[in-house]
Amino acid sequence: MSGERLPERLPAGERVLWRGRPRWQVLARRAFHIRGLAAYFGVLLGWYAVTAFTSGADAADAALATLRMAALAVTPLGLIAVYAWLCSRNASYWITNRRVVIRAGIAVPVTYNLPFSRLASAGLRTWADGSGSIALTLLPPDRVAFFALWPHTKPWRLARPEPMLRCIDNAERAAQILARALAAEAAVPVPPAPETAPAPDAARPRAPALA
Repeated sequence: MSGERLPERLPAGERVLWRGRPRWQVLARRAFHIRGLAAYFGVLLGWYAVTAFTSGADAADAALATLRMAALAVTPLGLIAVYAWLCSRNASYWITNRRVVIRAGIAVPVTYNLPFSRLASAGLRTWADGSGSIALTLLPPDRVAFFALWPHTKPWRLARPEPMLRCIDNAERAAQILARALAAEAAVPVPPAPETAPAPDAARPRAPALA
C-alpha cells in the first residue's frame, strides 16, 4: 500500500499515522470460515468415495464420480477465496491523529470517516500469526450500515454495527498507534465556548478505551 492515499486531502494539522488493509488469507479463514467449509466438504467427499467404491460399481467409474464430486466441492471454496481477495484488494484502512477511515466496496467503494470524538471504545483481538482485528464502538446515535460495510464489521452486531479494521497484519502495532492517538486527542483541551453559550460540562473530551 505504499502508493495508497486517502480519498480526500487532509485538513491542516492532520496526518496519517498508519495504513493497512485486510490480509485476504486471514479474511478467508476468519470472516468466511473457509477451513470449516473445506472440512465439511472433505467429510462429504470421503463419504461419497466410500459409498461409490463399496456399491459394487466399476473402480474406474467410482473414481471418476469421486473426482467429479471433488471438483464440485472445490468450486465454492475457490469462489470464497477469490471473494476474500477482492474484499482485501478493494479495502483500505487509515488511522490519522484525528480519525479512523475505512474505505471498502468492490463494485461501489464507500468511505467511512470515524472521528475519535465519536468513538466510545475500541477492542483488539489477535491470533497466533500476529494478525488481528480492531473493532470500533460508535457513540449513539451514530451508526454504520452493517451489510454495506461487511465484512469490515464485527460479526452478529446487527442492531449496533461495529466497524472493524479486520484481519490486518501486525494488529498489536496498529492498536498501539490508535491508543496513543486517542490518548493524545483526549489530552487536547476543548476551546472555551463563547460567553453567550452555556458552559461545557467537561473541559476535556472523554478518551475511548482500547481493550
